[in-house]
Amino acid sequence: MTLRDEVAQMVMISFTGRPLNTRSREYRKIEELVRREHVGGMILVNVTEGRLVQKADPLEAGQFIDSMQAKAQVPLLISGDLERGASMRLEGTTVFPHAMAFTAGGNPAAARFEGEVTAKEARAIGINWVFYPVADVNNNPDNPIINIRSFGENPEEVSEYVQAFITGAHSVPGNYVLTTAKHFPGHGDTATDTHVNLATVPSDRKHLDTVEFVPFRGAIAGGVDSIMTAHLALPAIEAPDVPATLSPVILTGLLRNELAFKGIVITDALEMGGIAKGFSIKEAAVRAVKAGADVLLMPRDPVAAIDAVVAAVKSGEIDRKRIQASVTRLLAAKVKVGLDLNRRVDLAKIPDIINAPESQQRAQEIADRAVTLVKNEANLVPLNKTAKACFVAMVESHNGQQGEQFAEELRKSAPGAPLFSISSTEAKLSEPAILAAPCDSYVVATWVSVAAYRGDVVLGGDFPELLNNLIATKKPVVLVSLGNPYVVRSFPSVSAYVATFTTVPPAEISAVKALLGQIPITGKLPVTIPGVAAYQYGLTITR
Repeated sequence: MTLRDEVAQMVMISFTGRPLNTRSREYRKIEELVRREHVGGMILVNVTEGRLVQKADPLEAGQFIDSMQAKAQVPLLISGDLERGASMRLEGTTVFPHAMAFTAGGNPAAARFEGEVTAKEARAIGINWVFYPVADVNNNPDNPIINIRSFGENPEEVSEYVQAFITGAHSVPGNYVLTTAKHFPGHGDTATDTHVNLATVPSDRKHLDTVEFVPFRGAIAGGVDSIMTAHLALPAIEAPDVPATLSPVILTGLLRNELAFKGIVITDALEMGGIAKGFSIKEAAVRAVKAGADVLLMPRDPVAAIDAVVAAVKSGEIDRKRIQASVTRLLAAKVKVGLDLNRRVDLAKIPDIINAPESQQRAQEIADRAVTLVKNEANLVPLNKTAKACFVAMVESHNGQQGEQFAEELRKSAPGAPLFSISSTEAKLSEPAILAAPCDSYVVATWVSVAAYRGDVVLGGDFPELLNNLIATKKPVVLVSLGNPYVVRSFPSVSAYVATFTTVPPAEISAVKALLGQIPITGKLPVTIPGVAAYQYGLTITR
C-alpha cells in the first residue's frame, strides 16, 4: 500500500443502506471514497427526520454492501450500532429491548443469546463489526444519552452482561462479528450529550478505577475486539479541555499501557459536537491518530481527514510505523471475520436467517421478564377486572410505531377499555375528554426515548401538566415508563409505577400483559431512582 492507502484504511464513512440511483450525488460520493480513495470501512446509519427514524430494508442494505465490497480494492469492514440487535438499524430483524432491560430481568444468558442472534443477522446482511456492547455505568440519573443503553449502575453487573454479549457474538461458527465496548473511558456519569458538546466526568482516579473502568477491564478480559472512545474530558487524568478521543494520556497511556488492550481503538463519530465544535476536521484527525486511535469514524470530510494525516506523516509529526501498526490491526480484523476468503453478501440467504420466529419469541420473553413494579399502592397492579381504568398513551410522535402494539394488545386483552393515544402537542386539546371519561383510575403510559441531539430524557411538551392534572383528580394513577426509568422522579405522588427500561414494541406488549395480570412481574431495578427506590428493588407479582 501507498502511504495514502494506509491512512485511508483508517477511515470509516457512513451509508444509509437505502437504494441509491447510481447517477445520484450521494451514490457517486460513496463510490468515489470506496473505489478511488480506498477507505477501510463503512458504518450503517439511520435516516432521521425530526423524531421519525427510517431504518434500512435488510435486502436493500445487503445489496448495497455487496456492491461496495465488489468495488473495494481491499475488503471493507462494515459496521453498525446494533445496540438492540440488528433492529436498531434494520427493519424486519429480531427486536431486542435496550441493555437495561436485560439486567432488570436478571439473566446474563439472555445477553449472550442476543449476541448470538445479532452475529447471525448482522453477518447475513454483510455487517461484520458491531459497535456494542455499551460498557458505560449509568450512575447519573440525568444522563441524556446513555440511560437505558447501559446495563445499569453496578460496575460488576455491567461487566458481567458486557462479557455475556461478547461471548455470544463470538460463539456462532462462521458468523463471528467484531465487538466493541463503548464509550471509553466511561460515559455514564455525565449530564451532557456529546453529540452536542464536550462532556466532563468529574470523578477522581479511585472512583474511575472502581466504577467507570471496571466494565472495560471485563470487556478486555472477555476478548472484545475493539473499544470506542468518548468525546469527554477526564480532569483526573488529562487537561479539562482535551477530549479522551484526542488524548495520548488516555488512549495510549491508560488504555494501551495500563489496561493492556491490544485490539482496535476506534473514535466515536468525529462529526459529533463534542469534537467538531472545538477542533477542525484536519486537527481532530491528526490528534486522534497521535493519541492512539486506529480508526477515524465518520469525519465530516473524509478526504480532508486523509489529507491531513498523510501530511502529518510526511512532515514527521506522525511516524509512518504508527500508521502501519493501525493498518496491521485492521487487516488482521478483516482476516478474522473471513473477508480474505469471501467478502460478498449472499442475498438469497437473508430471508432465511433474519427475524426467526424462535428469536422473536425469546426477545419477547426477555422484554416480559424486564417489567419491574416499583410502587403499588392499594395493590392497583394487576388491574382489577371490574375497575374502570382509562388508558392514556403519551407517545413522542404519531409518525413512528410508538403505542401501536400497546393499543393492539389492549384491544385484544381488554376490549372496550378507553384508550387515548396522544402526542405532546395534543395533550391540552385532549385533556377535557380524558377528564370527562368514566374512569375510576388512569393508566398513563409514557415513552421517553434516549436520542442523539435531544439533550434531555424528560417527559416533554404539555405531558407533565396533563399528568399532574390527572393526579390532582385524586383518582389512582398508574404510571408506566416505556423508556427512561427515572421519569417517575417528577411525579412521585402516582399510586403505582411500572418500568420496562425500553421503548421497543415488544415491551408495549409486556406492559399490557403485566398490567392485566397475564404474566408475572419479577424485574428488579438495575439503577437507583433517587427519592423513589433503591438499586435492585422491585415488587413481585407471581399470579
